[in-house]
Amino acid sequence: MSEEPPKIRFKNPQYSYIEPGGKKHVFKSLKQILAVEKTQQWPEGTMSYTSFNAPPSLRPPKKYSDISGLIAPYTDPHSKLRYANSEEYTVVKTLPSDIVAGYLALRGASSIVG
Repeated sequence: MSEEPPKIRFKNPQYSYIEPGGKKHVFKSLKQILAVEKTQQWPEGTMSYTSFNAPPSLRPPKKYSDISGLIAPYTDPHSKLRYANSEEYTVVKTLPSDIVAGYLALRGASSIVG
């Protein structure tokens, strides 16, 4: 006895959904929605995807390790490089100053003040 597995809507490769009334609904991407919004004439003051302005975040920005890219809770006081754990700290201590300056330049931080 072979039973067909039930068809799941979100696995439809055409990204479409047939409503119970028989109407076919095709989902649009955000890029398509923005393109349609730009071409239509909207009354003054109408809210759209492109007119929303988000306020600045109240959370502090996350700091990432210059070596591995992991979240870095520590900063070396001498080189100002960020690191995530003790293994990375040993690597930071062995780096020459030109490499340290390169890491800081990639991050956009100021150079080492010795």
